Amino acid sequence: MVKRVAIIGAGVSGLASIKCCLDEGMEPTCFERSDDIGGLWRFTECAEEGRASIYSSVFTNSCKEMMCYPDFPFPEDFPNYMHNSKLQEYIHMYVKHFSLLRYIKFKTLACSIRKHPNFAATGQWDVITERNGQEESATFDAVMICSGHHVYPNLPAEHFPGIKKFKGSYFHSRNYKGPAKFKGKRVLVIGLGNSGSDIAVELSSTASQVYLSSRSGSWLMSRVWDKGYPWDMLVLTRFQTFLRNTLPISLANWLYVRQMNTWFKHENYGLMPVNGTLRKEPVFNDDLPSRIMCGMVMVKPNVKEFTETSAVFEDGTVQENIDFVIFATGYSYSYPFMEDEAIIKCRDNEVTLYKGILPPQLEKPTMAVIGLVQSLGAIIPTSELQARWAIRVFKGLCKLPPTTSMMDDIDEKMGKKMTWYGQSNTLQMDYIVYMDELASAIGVKPNILLLFLTDPKLALEVYFGPCSPYQYRLTGPGKWEGARCAILTQWDRTLKVTRTRVVPGSQNCFPFFCLLAMLALPLLLAVIFLMFL
Repeated sequence: MVKRVAIIGAGVSGLASIKCCLDEGMEPTCFERSDDIGGLWRFTECAEEGRASIYSSVFTNSCKEMMCYPDFPFPEDFPNYMHNSKLQEYIHMYVKHFSLLRYIKFKTLACSIRKHPNFAATGQWDVITERNGQEESATFDAVMICSGHHVYPNLPAEHFPGIKKFKGSYFHSRNYKGPAKFKGKRVLVIGLGNSGSDIAVELSSTASQVYLSSRSGSWLMSRVWDKGYPWDMLVLTRFQTFLRNTLPISLANWLYVRQMNTWFKHENYGLMPVNGTLRKEPVFNDDLPSRIMCGMVMVKPNVKEFTETSAVFEDGTVQENIDFVIFATGYSYSYPFMEDEAIIKCRDNEVTLYKGILPPQLEKPTMAVIGLVQSLGAIIPTSELQARWAIRVFKGLCKLPPTTSMMDDIDEKMGKKMTWYGQSNTLQMDYIVYMDELASAIGVKPNILLLFLTDPKLALEVYFGPCSPYQYRLTGPGKWEGARCAILTQWDRTLKVTRTRVVPGSQNCFPFFCLLAMLALPLLLAVIFLMFL
């Protein structure tokens, strides 16, 4: 009987795991190596060993209605997209509201996690921690790893000949905190991801010139989408997901590329992905196109080599007198506290997890990795639903298939990832498909047909509107009585913070005809396709 649960990390995933354990009558103990909660979203002036690190200007890429804990909406006066300090404020509110602080041991490092000698029978784990130089050992019935995947920087110096003799400064974006020391300098940013584009844009106002190098390009999206509404409240809908997964692949690809090029034509800015039909995670930046247009940021191809003072690119061009090189080249996954890391990386040294959560080859399913997925959806509702699923597996309420079936499921999903994302070992998931899969397993997926029969107003919002986190608290275990109201008023909260000047005759909520207008083209194409079946 699983009772005591060790949780590693007090970021947004760890906090969700604490609460979900309490909801199911378990006894969680969370080990956090720093002195505060928040994980990635807790800004510090210097990068700290073993912790995620962000720069001071980071804002969220998911809006508040799509990234909240599903039974704890953001205050209505919070902005739709918020500064890291504002999100940290919300995280503290969540912890206080549900009284989670007492279950966290701060300044406590998880040093070792290994199977108990009697693991095959009990599924227990021995956890060794260190605080103030003193080690302590305890045995737990289950472990939830919530340490994230933005901790160990990937700086592939071996792929950049000459970098060792470069006389300027170079470092990973993990160590970037602000633009002050780059005034008047020539800066090369390598990597066209969210961090790379953010840093390039911020530096363009102080540096004399910024170069942004990309190996394969990327789609760029703005937080402000059609008619000025938040992008994720229009893109992440059940109807959009249905169309994408139902239409012929060629038609779905055409729609996708057309949608990505709505804002601006990517090839004119040097940003066009090498394979534009792949659903790799897009970059979110509202300002990069204008900085490129104004010459403040210059997009370049991959770096071929470095000299002492310059960068030579694969197209043969050379940029002289580079002062700084910032590698925004992502992170690698590592679990140094695991005595046997092969439990998580059980095949070809790659993370291999059933449903992106559970090591499939354990004799007893008493370990879960929470928050180690990426999608267009926000991490908070994703990790919260992962935790709910994992805990019900721990309790035996959610039955698992045999190991061979779990491995087959992993292989099948890896094949689909190769088709959609261009690589099989990516952490990316189709957000709504993935969330519904977990929700179905624990009985909390909304029954759309039943809703149309019993509550058509809610059904229309659930199916055609944003797939907000509240949907997974409408029914089943963990049902929240406020979920229906939260769904029906989500547009009110969204518009409240932008309508700060009263305009006579303005509508009070998101107009339904706007939704129909945005769905018109996909609906028309779907009808044409069905006619020719």
